[in-house]
Amino acid sequence: MHMIQVVFLTVLVFFVIVTIHEWGHFYFAKRAGILVREFAIGFGPKLISFKRGETRYTLRLLPAGGFVRMAGEDPEIVDVAEGQTIAVKVVGDSVTRLYLDRLDERSGVIRGEVVHIDLERKLSVALDVDGVTETYRVHPQALMISKGRETQIAPVDRQFGSKTIGQRALAIFAGPFMNFVLAFVLVGIYIQLSGVTVDNPDKILIGTIERSMPAYDAGLKVGDEIRSINGIAIGIDTEKVRAIISGSAGKPTSWEVIRDGEVRTLSITPELRKLDGEKEASYKVGISYAYPTRQATFGETIKLSGQYMKAMTVAIFDGFKKLIFGEFKLDDLGGPVRTAEVTGQIASQGITKLTSWAALLSLYLGIFNLLPIPALDGSRLIFLGVEAVRGRPLDPNRESLVHFIGFAMIMLLMLVVTYNDILRLFRGEH
Repeated sequence: MHMIQVVFLTVLVFFVIVTIHEWGHFYFAKRAGILVREFAIGFGPKLISFKRGETRYTLRLLPAGGFVRMAGEDPEIVDVAEGQTIAVKVVGDSVTRLYLDRLDERSGVIRGEVVHIDLERKLSVALDVDGVTETYRVHPQALMISKGRETQIAPVDRQFGSKTIGQRALAIFAGPFMNFVLAFVLVGIYIQLSGVTVDNPDKILIGTIERSMPAYDAGLKVGDEIRSINGIAIGIDTEKVRAIISGSAGKPTSWEVIRDGEVRTLSITPELRKLDGEKEASYKVGISYAYPTRQATFGETIKLSGQYMKAMTVAIFDGFKKLIFGEFKLDDLGGPVRTAEVTGQIASQGITKLTSWAALLSLYLGIFNLLPIPALDGSRLIFLGVEAVRGRPLDPNRESLVHFIGFAMIMLLMLVVTYNDILRLFRGEH
């Protein structure tokens, strides 16, 4: 596969997984009537930005996640104080725009000093215009213009905090949930692409081949049928293959394989390797085995998808267990750089393998976001649970502080593992 295709597919995997997560937040927030100010993929400086309806959609420089900014979650960045001089544009009987600066350049507006303003509940503004106080109704979608930026006002019924606990919890949980849905769909696609093993197989095939290993160097291909090794017929006995390889003592072995209906003979010399988790080194050629497959039925696809999801979930939690109990080294952790590197390697193996890997990443993102770590969706759900038990919300300033500290710790960890990933790349380690 060409490098451009690999890079494109790698970027596409991250884009789809993050977008579907944020879309879950976005969709259910909109369903609840919450004003969504921004739907962003990535962090940092904006690369692409456009506005549709009430929401600004942005693509940012750092592709390490995304966010959906809802009204009321953070302090509003624009404020109007009594005694401040502003200009308003009135259409019909409502104020549709409030100008906070460059007032002399505004045309078709009413200029005055603010006597009273309420942009959350009463939606009204009273202005002293040439000594006469005039009160105007403010449209619920009115815009405030300051320093060249437009900010839509957020009446209290459009803010995140005004919604029921159930509505807020659903808007938060929807992000991870959409990752679970995406993972299930991708696993189903993978099963359709790879097929299921036929009943009573009569031969074994090459499933995968590791680069820089003897099988790869000798020209063995994925899908080759192993007919015999050193003149010994293999049939479907993978243990026989392992025994011949491990007993070769590093000597050349003669492989007879069938490829596209033709018999080919290859010489492969096993190498002594010790893989992670193995106690002793053994002779290997760098292959995995497969059996002939057939198209999976719809029922088989659903059943197997559930089984795959369960197995991947168990593997993910086993990884968390090792992380919590210290059964890992720093090199065992991977940040965005390593994840992108591995994704690129898998993308080079074809769309089938990449689909399976994308499913795992999506499932991992969904599970990770539900962990009770400050700044993650799981922590926000816990705060909502405490609010439900107490019957009243916690101090929003304290909650924001907890999330800020959690976000800072996550960013610090990401910087450490990313730095380590970069050093590893320079050292030529994989």
